[in-house]
Amino acid sequence: MAQKVRDAFMVQGRACEQLGSPFMARLMPLIGERLTKENAVGARCLDWEGEPGPSGNSVPLRLAGALHGLVLDGSTPTLAGVYPPNVTTDDMLWAEVERTIRVHETRILDWLGRAPQTNEVRRAAAIVAGIWWSLGEIGNRPLVLSELGASAGLNLSLDRFSVAIDGVAHGPEDAIVQLVPEWRGALRPKPRPLNIVDRRGVDLAPLDAADPDDALRLLAYLWPDQPERLTLTRAAIAVASTLPDADDAAPWLAQRLAKPRQGMLHVLYSTIAAQYFPNATQAAIADYLGKAGLSATPDAPILHLALEADARTPGAGLTATLWAGSGPKQMHLGRVDFHGRWIEWSPKAADAPCYPLMA
Repeated sequence: MAQKVRDAFMVQGRACEQLGSPFMARLMPLIGERLTKENAVGARCLDWEGEPGPSGNSVPLRLAGALHGLVLDGSTPTLAGVYPPNVTTDDMLWAEVERTIRVHETRILDWLGRAPQTNEVRRAAAIVAGIWWSLGEIGNRPLVLSELGASAGLNLSLDRFSVAIDGVAHGPEDAIVQLVPEWRGALRPKPRPLNIVDRRGVDLAPLDAADPDDALRLLAYLWPDQPERLTLTRAAIAVASTLPDADDAAPWLAQRLAKPRQGMLHVLYSTIAAQYFPNATQAAIADYLGKAGLSATPDAPILHLALEADARTPGAGLTATLWAGSGPKQMHLGRVDFHGRWIEWSPKAADAPCYPLMA
């Protein structure tokens, strides 16, 4: 098992490099190579039961988050001294990591026992673009939001964010969360006003952005050499107002879909969450969506947006299914960087159902 865990650190390092974090691309394999069972943290990681990699328990990110949390809250000034923006050698970096996992053993072991929680704010730009597309199809109307796998619910406040298209911001003029994705390709979505009258989210283990400990967890799982993500997340925490419900996504969704929203567009969405849902939950969600879509009308339409990993590259697929009383309109809207850095907007009709969350 120890070798499998070491391999997981290597894989995570390569993924971090692809997502623009040279520091994490260096730190992850360094830990994978040098971690030993001579201390409790090393033994806990290297003897991990279950899948340690990104498709399982994400042990490397658990440890990375624990270390970054200690840097962010000022608990380890010496570790902070070898973290970005500071530059140091591998030996100096490892010496401080090793010292930290010994001195702060109890806290790190606690963090290792909980799954990583992120709430990537930049993904909201793709969801906003999907909503703009749907309003272009059915006309402007009030919105109801239901987010699956909402974490701390930061992206339930997407109407309080601005989204820039080719340098022009769209949204509230005083928005402190300003999303500036790179738009690829020739096409662009047409911005439209967002009037949200109801917003709820669900997560098996939601975080409360108003709680300092939970806010620290949200920030700690961001990567130390990506300060723009930290800035955006802090801003999103400041405007967050909706604590997600703690529940399984499928029965929660059934309750949200039970009542037609007359005169409104009910928007259901997820962003890089479906891969963490059990197969039974995914199947139940698809069933509930299909049945609710049959009952949708022009006055009570339903939109499902999924920004989820699929079999293609680069990035994740952005799909939409719109039910408005005449059968589902199914679209591939484009592809999006996993952290929302870029959006390739290229809407085209889909030849297969898009509403199961996993493509």
